[in-house]
Amino acid sequence: MCAGAVTKTFGKPGPMFFSACSLPSLKGRQDSSAFTDTADTSLGRAVTPVLAAQPENISGIHLLFEPYEAMAARIRLARSAERSIDAQYYIWHADVSGTLLFDALCQAADRGVRVRLLLDDNGTQGIDQLLAALNAHPNIEIRLFNPFRHRNARWFDFLTDFRRLNRRMHNKLYLVDNQVAIVGGRNIGDEYFDAPSETSFIDADLLGIGPVVRESSKDFDLYWNSLSAYPAELILPRSRAEDISNLRAQAIVYQQNLMAKMHTHALQTCGAIQCLLDNTLDWHWVPVRMLSDPPAKGLGKAKSRDLLPAQLIFNSGIPQKSLEMVTPYFVPLGNDIRALSGLAKKGIAIHILTNSLAATDVELVHSGYAGSRKRLLKAGIRLYEWRHQLSESLMTHRRGIGQSSSSSLHAKTFVSDGRYLFVGSFNYDPRSIRLNTECGFIVESAELASAVEKSYLHAVPYSAYEVRLDENGSLYWLEQREDEQLIRHHTEPYTKWWQRRLVDFLAILPIKRLL
Repeated sequence: MCAGAVTKTFGKPGPMFFSACSLPSLKGRQDSSAFTDTADTSLGRAVTPVLAAQPENISGIHLLFEPYEAMAARIRLARSAERSIDAQYYIWHADVSGTLLFDALCQAADRGVRVRLLLDDNGTQGIDQLLAALNAHPNIEIRLFNPFRHRNARWFDFLTDFRRLNRRMHNKLYLVDNQVAIVGGRNIGDEYFDAPSETSFIDADLLGIGPVVRESSKDFDLYWNSLSAYPAELILPRSRAEDISNLRAQAIVYQQNLMAKMHTHALQTCGAIQCLLDNTLDWHWVPVRMLSDPPAKGLGKAKSRDLLPAQLIFNSGIPQKSLEMVTPYFVPLGNDIRALSGLAKKGIAIHILTNSLAATDVELVHSGYAGSRKRLLKAGIRLYEWRHQLSESLMTHRRGIGQSSSSSLHAKTFVSDGRYLFVGSFNYDPRSIRLNTECGFIVESAELASAVEKSYLHAVPYSAYEVRLDENGSLYWLEQREDEQLIRHHTEPYTKWWQRRLVDFLAILPIKRLL
């Protein structure tokens, strides 16, 4: 059971006492860094011998596509932690998944594990009291990135401090004992782990060991000690002792929940972390780099050459043969369209998979994409749009019961020349490129790149529409049924007329660079 939340002394009062015109001072904030002497932990003892057999610049990578396995890996790693857990997320919900993982972190802290949790403050609505209680644990420290001053009137902060608050930390990173890392597109919430809800997100993570973990820990430290990371006690209300007890009680209730039972089943059967501990996990031994925007981007002070897109090009080069893009939010600006079209006209095969209007969870972003389709198709680029309903064959291959058949694409992966694979938080849109901070792993491996390509290409025929142009230059959508019947749609499939008109209206607004 998690320890009482009464042991941490707050150095500053809550938000009602600081100026409405500025954030509290960071003077006196104590910075920290990742532990480096963790070879004697259980994870260290498991990882060290397998790494010793590899060259110094090679890391081990394991794909985490199956959602229950992805959650089970996080919980099992928390249970195995002996020195530290560092977690960095854009969104963390206090639902079944979020509560169970909060509880796992809290129990690790009870064992003496140092827990550092860095959350973007845009995704913390409704959990201030819970975060304050966790932060009061002597072994848990929470920091908020680009925090809001007014906890119950965030709209006011947007009005008065929009330039800062429009920049968010979109990174997703999970590190345990500085030995194992998980990076990818998943936030922490039921919809990211195949919850039985209205919509589930199709996503991807990578589990890594080796040099890339040390790179990731250094990157976490940069964000943790950045000028945008505020100790929770400077922002949140004072904790209440009963909140941490409520968390534990809620976790016990959720353990009887159907989805929690599926997580428990995954913990017992998925085996990824147990295989890691037993030295039997099937690793891909490949060169891997951690790519990340500098945290100064959150303040608008980063240079273009240091941003993640420039790092991607530097590490993988300009595609020479092919480019496969999976991105839920695809908003190319004029320069992007010209660059992609230029590649396609040179004979480079470009395939882009994004969400259809029916599948997207952000119609505003779809409006920034819809108008570019004809130009991209005329250049020879092939476009696919994820359906909102999963095919029966794809549902059959998904483990567990109670999943929603309604889905939305959330994975962000890029494969260049069948050789370089990127998996992370980066969307191909102006927000990821210019405003939000992002991170991910770039892997040099034809085998892994092929595995990821096949996983999505397998799903495409029956779970995505292909967008084409007819002889008159009008768009149409091809839907392939499982009986091999082809259905041709002349309007965006399975949408209402008002949805299409809304997108048309949003498309004329001068906001594309903010999407």
